[in-house]
Amino acid sequence: MKVRIHIDHSVEETEVPLTVREQNAAAAKLREKIAKNNEKGGIIFVILVIGQTYSRMGCGKGVQFMAKKSGGKLAGRIALGAFLALMATGCGVGPAADGGETKVTQEVSAEQENQEQIQESPGQIAPGESAPEADGLKDAPVQESLTEEELYWQQVLKDFENSAYDLTAALTEPALKDLCGDYFTLGVGINGSTLENQTLNMPEYMAIAGKHFNSCTMTNLMKSSYILDQQGCRDSAKEGDGMPVLSFDSIDPTLEWCRSQGMRMRGHTLVWHAQAPDWFFREGYDDNREYVDREVMLGRMESYIAQLMTHVQDNYPGVVYCWDVVNEAVDPDKGDKDSFFRCRTENDGTPNPWYLTIGEDYVEMAFTYARKYAAEDVKLFYNDFNTYQPEKRNAIYALCESLKEKGLIDGIGMQGYWGVDYPSIGTLESTVRKFGELGLEIHITELSVSVDEESEENFEKQGKRYGSIFMSLARLDTEGGGNANITNVTFFGLIDHYRQGDTTNSRLFDADYQPKPAFFKVRNMMNTLYNK
Repeated sequence: MKVRIHIDHSVEETEVPLTVREQNAAAAKLREKIAKNNEKGGIIFVILVIGQTYSRMGCGKGVQFMAKKSGGKLAGRIALGAFLALMATGCGVGPAADGGETKVTQEVSAEQENQEQIQESPGQIAPGESAPEADGLKDAPVQESLTEEELYWQQVLKDFENSAYDLTAALTEPALKDLCGDYFTLGVGINGSTLENQTLNMPEYMAIAGKHFNSCTMTNLMKSSYILDQQGCRDSAKEGDGMPVLSFDSIDPTLEWCRSQGMRMRGHTLVWHAQAPDWFFREGYDDNREYVDREVMLGRMESYIAQLMTHVQDNYPGVVYCWDVVNEAVDPDKGDKDSFFRCRTENDGTPNPWYLTIGEDYVEMAFTYARKYAAEDVKLFYNDFNTYQPEKRNAIYALCESLKEKGLIDGIGMQGYWGVDYPSIGTLESTVRKFGELGLEIHITELSVSVDEESEENFEKQGKRYGSIFMSLARLDTEGGGNANITNVTFFGLIDHYRQGDTTNSRLFDADYQPKPAFFKVRNMMNTLYNK
């Protein structure tokens, strides 16, 4: 039987000794690190690994104890392990680690047999060796059973006991979505560029996503290049009504997972100049023919939006709660100088096919069609990157102000591709406050703070940056007294290097599903400022 103690984002593990002398020695080895962690306000998880279900104890400052057990027959050894754990954390016996008053609470699994046996004296279960100090545990008041949700996640953790990855820390930490729930929903990216490599196929990824997040975004597979069926479109042009034909094979599995898990989704994205096949804009849907005229392309745009939104709403009602209707249509550097929002005309030398075939009002028309087919409670967003740059910020403001006047938009998505030291927090805050003046919802989308070189020092800097961002959002949001109605923040993925060849290092968890410093910085900030 072992005691595994997660001290912030490090792990100490020790066998449970049977004698008081050995218990004291083992506990003393853990005290120093735990005391230092208490000074930082970190949370400690003490996990007693011996059986099938858990109970949890909390005491002192930021200490939680979880005992894994299989029934009343093991109650004595559980009490012994609990005694060691409480000694190590300065609870239950003697002076507390911080010198303050000690309070022990005990929560016992509803599945435990002979519940009263857990409180028997450790002296009764260690023949020849008494441990009278553990009477502090005996007298601990039973306050409440574990919640249904806690029991659920304990069972999920048990289901992964044969996994190649240790999910203990990821699944026993408080859910981030609950810590910030009074302010905004918390989202995660479901990564993948094919049905085969998508993270939907990674059970550990999806379990942790369900634990900590209540919103998700498909980072690739909901874009038009994955949904448009070229052969079907060509057949439609020759023998049908000429409207595009869509295939939903790339999105249905994730939508079904969302429906089964109670997870909601940001639809990403309806109209974007990138990852839109060039043939979609050409006569007969043929790569080698001319571009179609404005009226034909408007018809195709409306049909595409109508089919996609209707499919999602009819088959997965309530799952997609908002759409990025148009993505990245503002370009202050190379955009149309006659456009009031500097409409994008090209991207790295490749023409923007929406602008080429329709004109700058392709943005307004996309929102017009989206509003026409959206369910009443589905919100419509404009989404873009580098929104903090003054010229681009002002152009986006002008575009969204115009759309709002027409009743076509509900929010602005600010992509979060930021560095550990740029832009400044003050610059970000100015942008959020500026958009807040429009009275639209604000989403921080695609949040990804990367480091140039992966090292312990740089990941600490990354963590501090994430902490600063969430400190800023707390005071900017209307819930914290600011003027910005921030309703969602989405990390654009869960783990670093989710597949071979992926160089991303901006996530809260590493490739082995262990929380990074960024996770703990965000958690601590939420505990301090958000969790009322």
